[in-house]
Amino acid sequence: MFITIKDAAKTYLTDHVKPGMTLLLTTDDGSNRYSTVGGTCAIGDKFQFVALAGGDSAYPLIVDNEAGLNIRTNADTALYLGNGLILDRVFNQLALRDDTGILDSAVGLITYTAQEKSDLDLKREMQTLGTRIC
Repeated sequence: MFITIKDAAKTYLTDHVKPGMTLLLTTDDGSNRYSTVGGTCAIGDKFQFVALAGGDSAYPLIVDNEAGLNIRTNADTALYLGNGLILDRVFNQLALRDDTGILDSAVGLITYTAQEKSDLDLKREMQTLGTRIC
């Protein structure tokens, strides 16, 4: 899998992510330990980057890019990513698209580890946000 990272997106990521960190490209739909959004309206149309000091074995797929960033994803997320992936920064937001069109015009960037996101914390956040989504 390959993603083209436009200059504006590269600048944003390198300004906000420490060198050597791993970026996970994952959905933000409640289907994984890094997501705080959920609901049927979010499936496959909300994405995020998670910056980790180390890796996460649940994200074994390498996302090649010319920006030199260590980006990983998993098979669950790859289902929603087509050919011609492009990450850009438009209207102060990271925007992800592929040959089919815009996938997400407001891709998030978070920096925490799975260990910092306990199941209890995730459950509490989902309950709080649950009344505001879908």
